[in-house]
Amino acid sequence: QVQLVESGGGLVQPGESLRLSCAASGFTFSSYAMSWYRQAPGKERELVAAITSAGGTTNYADSAKGRFTVSRDNAKNTVYLQMNSLKPEDTAVYYCNVLIRTLTGSFKAYWGQGTQVTVSS
Repeated sequence: QVQLVESGGGLVQPGESLRLSCAASGFTFSSYAMSWYRQAPGKERELVAAITSAGGTTNYADSAKGRFTVSRDNAKNTVYLQMNSLKPEDTAVYYCNVLIRTLTGSFKAYWGQGTQVTVSS
C-alpha cells in the first residue's frame, strides 16, 4: 500500500519561504527517485523538482531553479522541497510523486493528496 502524505503548505507573502515535506510508506523508499509536481487552478500539473534515489542528482523546472531545493532523508522516508523567494505564480497545490514499475513492465504513478501553497500579498 503505497502512501505519500504531503505537508507544510500554507499562505505566505511574496519573497517568503516554505518547506514542504512528503512522508512515504508502502515501498522501499531508498530505491526510488521522487518528484514534486504542482497544479495551479486552470493549469496542467507540472514537474517542479526531482531527486534520484540516493539524492545524488536533482533536476528542476526552469521556474524553480535557483529558488527551490529538493532533498531527501532516506532514513526518515521523507522527501522535502525547500521553496525560497516565493512568487504569486508559485501558488498551486503541490504533490509528491513516485513512479513504480509494475509486474507487466509499465510504470504506475503514485500521488499524495497534495498541500496548498498560496503566495499573496
